Amino acid sequence: MAKKKSKQAAAPAGGEGQNATLDEASQTQTQTQSSTTATTNSSTNGGQKKKPKASKELPSTASSQTLNICRNKHWRYISSYHGPWLQMPIEILETIASINYNTPRPRPIDPAVLFDLLKIRRLVDEATNLAVRAASDIASPVLTNLHGGLPGSSPMSMMGMTGPGHGMKLSHKRKSQMREQASQKLSRAYHLDEIACSVATMQGASTIEEIGAVVLQRNPQDLDARYVHFFHEKIPSRQMAESTSLESLTEIIAERPNESEALRTRAIVRTFKEDYEGAAHDLTTALAVCRIHQQPHRPNDEANSKLSHTGKRWRQEVVPAEKDQPTSLEIQLSFLRATTYLSLACQHIEDGLSSAQEKNGHADTDKPNGKPSAETNGQDSQEQDENSLRKQTEARKLVKKYAKWALRDLLAFLSHFEYAPNLPNLIVKDFNDRVNLSAQGSRNPRPSEATYLLEPHTTYTLAELFAAVPPSDLPPYPNEDVTNPEKQTYSSDSPKVCEGSTYHPLMTDALHSLLLCHCLIQTSAKELQRHTYMAARLIRLADGYPIFQACRSPARSDWLEVLRRADDSWLQLSASWDTLCTPAPLPFHYDPLQHGATSANTGASRKEAAAAAASLINGTPNTAKSVPSPEDQRRQRMRERDQRVRVALSDQRVCDEDTFRAAIEAQEKRAELEDRAAAAAATPPDGTSNADGRPRRWVVDDSEFYPVCTARATMIAQWVCEAPVVTSTTRRKKKTKRPEGKTDTLADSAKKMNLKDTAATVS
Repeated sequence: MAKKKSKQAAAPAGGEGQNATLDEASQTQTQTQSSTTATTNSSTNGGQKKKPKASKELPSTASSQTLNICRNKHWRYISSYHGPWLQMPIEILETIASINYNTPRPRPIDPAVLFDLLKIRRLVDEATNLAVRAASDIASPVLTNLHGGLPGSSPMSMMGMTGPGHGMKLSHKRKSQMREQASQKLSRAYHLDEIACSVATMQGASTIEEIGAVVLQRNPQDLDARYVHFFHEKIPSRQMAESTSLESLTEIIAERPNESEALRTRAIVRTFKEDYEGAAHDLTTALAVCRIHQQPHRPNDEANSKLSHTGKRWRQEVVPAEKDQPTSLEIQLSFLRATTYLSLACQHIEDGLSSAQEKNGHADTDKPNGKPSAETNGQDSQEQDENSLRKQTEARKLVKKYAKWALRDLLAFLSHFEYAPNLPNLIVKDFNDRVNLSAQGSRNPRPSEATYLLEPHTTYTLAELFAAVPPSDLPPYPNEDVTNPEKQTYSSDSPKVCEGSTYHPLMTDALHSLLLCHCLIQTSAKELQRHTYMAARLIRLADGYPIFQACRSPARSDWLEVLRRADDSWLQLSASWDTLCTPAPLPFHYDPLQHGATSANTGASRKEAAAAAASLINGTPNTAKSVPSPEDQRRQRMRERDQRVRVALSDQRVCDEDTFRAAIEAQEKRAELEDRAAAAAATPPDGTSNADGRPRRWVVDDSEFYPVCTARATMIAQWVCEAPVVTSTTRRKKKTKRPEGKTDTLADSAKKMNLKDTAATVS
């Protein structure tokens, strides 16, 4: 009996020990099957007295490598949507969205994405509330809050005027209705932005992960539940392509042909399966459906277009109704199709470059000793070389064609955002001050009267900055302050204007992807240098305060790898890429109306604003620096660890256990360095400033700790170094002088019409 008990106790322990590979890094967000398998093995071994030892260890060994997580945790660009918007009270988020919308252009944050985040937060919170109440048998959260979850403690319960409280079971029908409502709200949130919604659901209760599956058990034809369950279904980690079927999404698309969100989701899944042509087709169809059937109704377009040129502030604050709020669906589709076309272009690079065998004249293809045979110099070898050259030429043309299409979509994406070369500093100060007031509890902070007296300023779309002829009134860049920060001097006269641009969580990746497209298009070095400086100008202005935090950009890592491998004489940049993208210093806020004299006023700093917001979120006054309890410190460590796991899972460089651990270690080392730098500068490690006192608006690349480059970076760098110049596929023909009196025949006219139709189809 003692031996049998020892065997039963050893089985679960062995299962847990063998499964401690990835589960230690993500205890709160991942679930494994090893514990269940180990428990089953223990009960089986307990019933059988004689069992070979090898057969007992086999199931636990096989299950130790299984790590099941929700499908939406594999989505790319998840780290781009992390930020304070996930934890701050919904009232503060709503106030900031209103402040941002009423700020003169260029607005600090894209209003479309900010309104979508507000809706997603509200929908996810309501869905979580319904799911938790259905699981806990709570009829109304109001009644629960009144008597603290204790039935009979309210005076109204003595008269029988209360609903079911805690411990009183709800009917199955009521529970089903609550879960259906929760799945509908989650479906609406995923329709708005599936990346942002995935991040929001990761921060919520684990109960909502099972909502879709529970509703489908009662009604398998519920489309909202099927869409939600697609994101929450548990699949093996890093096996997105192998464990995902397109059948459910295809059925949803067939049932709802006038909605483009399911097409967007299916296109993302196709990219995981490396079916880029199918993904591009789905995104093209989704864009057409969005523009025809889902174009939002905006009655104030005319007024907004006028304000975009004048840069004046509205005299009356405007809060648009939900149906009139801008949406970011078309922006998402443009970005996703651009990245898909860029991946398609990279897919043909290998076929477009000559291999080592072809460079050596096929010397090692016919004989093992490397000597060419008699047939090598014959007709077969010549035809083979011609076919190979023809295929290479076609592949090179495809690389250039898809890169041009990707560039077109990236410019369409950037056309939704704006840039101002002469933005008044008072507007920046007013936005920061109003955000600080909202963090301190003000629901409707009024703008400063001084902003109404400002002169109009010029705004451009970001796409206009990358035109063949850029605007002429841009400040010089890079200037001496960027290339030589040690020699930076400050004049006695404070500047009244600064540069400003609209922020989007995917903008940094889009700007780096634009540079990669120009590399594949083989843009001249001089023009590419101009685009590179323009991208660096905008990247250093990118600031997601107070909604988003800094994130790692996959395209930025690829661009750095291309710069590292390319020749030094290629672009001849005046400084390193890190130096060019150094965040711009916060502008001096010049306020001539204060005390009747001219003075430079820096206003509230970003660190103070972040502290104010954090104090309201945590429920403590910002003046008193409370020491966190050990439990709070443990929760903070858990949140940081979970976030590192999510970032590593969404990293394209992570492909196995070793790269996963390397990505986690790189983030830990980088966080340790940031903490040391913050401690040396006597500032809290909140990511708002570094050791030299300058604000941080993007994450320093982790290539120093994680020297693993993607296949895309390798292929693009090889293309830049080895690819010959690809001539354009379309050439303009000289117009020949037509003889007088000669008219086109019917066959010629039909031929021309056919060519036009073909060209329209291709374009």
